[in-house]
Amino acid sequence: MARKKDPWGKLVLVSFDDGIAWVTLNRPEKRNAMSPPLNEEMRETIEALATDARCGVLVLTGAGDSFAAGMDLKEYFRETDGKPDMILKVRRTAEEWQWRRLRDFPRPTIAMVNGWCFGGAFTPLVACDLAIAADEATFGLSEVNWGIIPAGNVTKATSETMGLRNALYYAMTGETFKGKRAVELGLVNESVPRKKLKKRTAALARMLLEKNPAVLRGIKIAMKRMRYMDWDASADYLYAKMGEALYFGASDNRAEAMKAFLDDKTFKPGLQHFKGKK
Repeated sequence: MARKKDPWGKLVLVSFDDGIAWVTLNRPEKRNAMSPPLNEEMRETIEALATDARCGVLVLTGAGDSFAAGMDLKEYFRETDGKPDMILKVRRTAEEWQWRRLRDFPRPTIAMVNGWCFGGAFTPLVACDLAIAADEATFGLSEVNWGIIPAGNVTKATSETMGLRNALYYAMTGETFKGKRAVELGLVNESVPRKKLKKRTAALARMLLEKNPAVLRGIKIAMKRMRYMDWDASADYLYAKMGEALYFGASDNRAEAMKAFLDDKTFKPGLQHFKGKK
């Protein structure tokens, strides 16, 4: 049976490299500002990649010198003014991929912030499991300068990762900051010179590809869900997620790792990666 046509190719580019799906927002002339058509293509892309065997790790980045300059002010805001049905449609499409689908994507996700990252771009950035930025990347919550509140869950995303005081400071002032400051704020995991960005991101992705995918899926979903639970609910939930991971393919990996550590003495956790069945 012929494979269904890939939904990307115009405003979103996807390339595959031995398990890594490089997903690129492709409006470089607009600093990859997210327009309704781009959001629609991204929603379809995320949905398709969720069941695509070529995607073991998803890396999200932007074409040219930008990650994304936020929402397209003209197409997302001005052209939908006074059109409530259209506003709801474009908003739901954006939300669907920027945090609902991306946040719970079944494979590990990495945001590779190569340049400008403003406003609405903070939501998909935070929705990714991990993030690496270029030292030269510029971040900013510029909504205050346009007379709008950081919506689209930008306010939630930043307050959760950067802390209340830091999020308030940058949202209220509109002041920009660079990659190293983004690390200090907890917004990204790591910052490296731009010329080393893709190589470092690929190395991290390949490290994740060595892990058992069922375990990784359980870890990422559990970590995000248990944050809002009390200790007792969290304990019950995590035991259930562990059982789910074992059911969905982690049991062989667990048995191999235990044997390598306890019997063969060939595995030292924390000092090396265990390369067992995936």
